[in-house]
Amino acid sequence: MEENKYVIGLDFGSDSIRALIVDVLNGNELGSGVCHYPRWMEGKYSDAKISQFRHHPQDYIDAMTSAVQQALSSVNKDIVNNIIGIGVDTTGSTPAPVDENGVVLALKPEFAENPNAMFILWKDHTAIDEAEKINLLAHSGEFPDYTQYVGGVYSSEWYWAKIAHINEQDSAVAKAAYTWVELADWVPALLTGNIAPNQIRRGVCAAGHKALWHADWDGLPSEEFLTAISPTLKSLRAHYSKQVYTSDQEAGKLNQQWAEKLGLPIGISVAVGAFDCHMGAVGAGARENDLVKVIGTSTCDILMVKREDVTGKLIEGICGQVEGSALPDFVALEAGQSAFGDVYAWYQRLLAWPLQLGAEKYPELKEKLQDISSSLLPTLSQLIEHHSDSHVLALDWFNGRRTPFANQHLKGAIVNMNLGTNAVDIFRCLVESTAFGAKAINDCFLDQGMTIKRIIAIGGISKKSASIMQLCSDVMETEIAVVKSDQCCALGAAIFAALAAGVYTDSISAQKAMSSKFIKVYQPDRERSRYYRERYEQYLMFGNYMEEIIMATAAQTEK
Repeated sequence: MEENKYVIGLDFGSDSIRALIVDVLNGNELGSGVCHYPRWMEGKYSDAKISQFRHHPQDYIDAMTSAVQQALSSVNKDIVNNIIGIGVDTTGSTPAPVDENGVVLALKPEFAENPNAMFILWKDHTAIDEAEKINLLAHSGEFPDYTQYVGGVYSSEWYWAKIAHINEQDSAVAKAAYTWVELADWVPALLTGNIAPNQIRRGVCAAGHKALWHADWDGLPSEEFLTAISPTLKSLRAHYSKQVYTSDQEAGKLNQQWAEKLGLPIGISVAVGAFDCHMGAVGAGARENDLVKVIGTSTCDILMVKREDVTGKLIEGICGQVEGSALPDFVALEAGQSAFGDVYAWYQRLLAWPLQLGAEKYPELKEKLQDISSSLLPTLSQLIEHHSDSHVLALDWFNGRRTPFANQHLKGAIVNMNLGTNAVDIFRCLVESTAFGAKAINDCFLDQGMTIKRIIAIGGISKKSASIMQLCSDVMETEIAVVKSDQCCALGAAIFAALAAGVYTDSISAQKAMSSKFIKVYQPDRERSRYYRERYEQYLMFGNYMEEIIMATAAQTEK
C-alpha cells in the first residue's frame, strides 16, 4: 500500500508565522508551529504615530525556521519523510527592495538597520501622497486608467506607492535596489534558491491586486506612467517578470540548503505564493458567490465569481478583480477593512494604561495586573451581549478606510458621548462600527450587481467572540458560517502545495478533499437587525460628515 502524503502550509501574518502539516487526502491537520517575529515584537523599525510598519527579512527567516521545526517535531518521522510540498501565503502588499542578485537590501551589512531597506508591511501608510499622485495620473486622461481593475482608487498600502515613497525619501535605497519583490513571491523564491529577479515566479495575486498588472496593457503599466509617478521607478517594469502565475503552479523545488535547515526532504514542490486572504478563501471551501471574511487585526474580504459575471464590468471601490488570484478558474474580488481587531486592541491599550503604571510602581503586582489587562476584551465582549442600547456612535477608520473607495487620510471617531458614557458603551459602539464597515463592503458588491450567496468567516475573532459575530450577523442581516480550522489561510496554502506537487489535477477537487468544514452558523436576529438598520444609516451620515471635514483639513494643510 502506498504511503500517505503530506504538505506544509506557511502563513506569514502581521505578527507571526504559522506552519501547518496537512494530509493531502482529507485535509486533516496533523501538526503545527507558530513563531512571532522577534524584532517586530521588540517594536523595532516601526512608528505607529506616522503609520510606519516595517519587517526585517531576518525576522521571516528566523521565525519560519522555528515554526517549521516546531511543526515537524509534533509528528512522527514517517510523516516528515512523506512531505511532498510547501505552499506560502503572506500579508500584502508587503514589498521589499532587492539588489541585482535578489538579496533584500536589509540583509546586507550597509542596510541592516535601515527600515527603508526592509519589507514595507501592508498597513504602512507613509505613502499617502504617492498614492494620490497615482490616482491623479490614472484619471488624468493622459494615460489609460490603470486603476480600473483595482476599484478605481490606488491605495497607499500597495506596491507602487510604497516604492515611490521609499525611493523619493532614501536615495541610497533607490540606487541600490534593482527591483522590488512582494513577500508572497520572495518566500517561495528563497526556499527554492530562485531569488535572482529574472528567475522569480511572481504570483498573479500580488501582481494583479497591488502592482496593476493586467493583460489589457500587456502586464504592468507603461514605463511612461511609472516614471510620471516618480523618475526613481525607471527600469522597474523591465526588471519585473514577463509572466505571472497562479498558485497551483510550482515556484520551484526546495533546495538543499533549506531542506537541511528545515529538516525536510530535498526537491519537494514549492507552490507560487499568494496573499493570505485569497488562500484563506480556498481553505474555507469557498466557491462561486461566496464572500469570505478573514477577520483579524484588519479584514480582507474575497468574493469569487465566474469570469462571465464581470466580463466588461468594473466593480468600483474595491481592491481589485483578478482572475486566478484565489481559485485559478474564478475571478476574485478583493475588499476589506484597514482595522478590525486593531480597533479593539487600541481600546484595550487605552484602558490598560493605568494597569501598566501600577505594574511599574508595584512590581510585586505585575502578574496580577497583567492578568486583568488581558481579560479586558473578553469581559467587555461578554458584557455587550446584554448591554442596553446606547447613542454613542463610532467610525472604524482608525487605520484609514480600505473599502469602499480606499482613503488612508481618514481617521476613527466617536460621537454622542456624555458624562454618563461608560467603558462598555464605548466598546459596544466600536464593535458596531466594525460591523457597519463590514456591511458597507457587502453593499458595495450588491449595489453593483454582484451576488452573495453566503458569508464565511475565518480568523481569530470569528472563533473567539460569539458576541461580536452575532452582532455582525444582525447588522449584515445574513447568516455567517464560521470555519472550523484555526489556520485556514495556512490550510489554503497547503491545498495549493498539493496541487503544485501534482496530487490533484484541478483546484476544485483539491479544495473539496482538503478544505475545512463549518463549526458554527450565526443567524440574524430580525428585531435587532431592524434596530441596526437605523444605526447603520447614522453611521453612513456620520462618515460622510467626518470625511468632508478630514479631507478639507488635509487640503488646507497641504496649502
